Amino acid sequence: MYIALLTYTAPETEVDYALPDHSKWVRKQFTKGLFLVCGKGSGAADHVILTRPMLRGKLDAVLASDPFVVQRLARYDVIEFAATRTAQELQAINEALAS
Repeated sequence: MYIALLTYTAPETEVDYALPDHSKWVRKQFTKGLFLVCGKGSGAADHVILTRPMLRGKLDAVLASDPFVVQRLARYDVIEFAATRTAQELQAINEALAS
């Protein structure tokens, strides 16, 4: 699984113009089942996304298609982790424990 941390690299006034496209992109990733949770960050990250398990190359391609990244308004840092314990409500998404 991954935690993707989005950090703005441009002033928020510029980011605001691309926000509708970014929001549409996020909804699309949820529809595809790739994203599990997202929201506004505090501190080091402006936004935080928890993703389903997938190949890292696929995740990198998905994140590279974010309009914020395409327009050079933000960048992602990704933390990969292997979930070894999962709340019952989330076990269906933890492929390592599901099998």
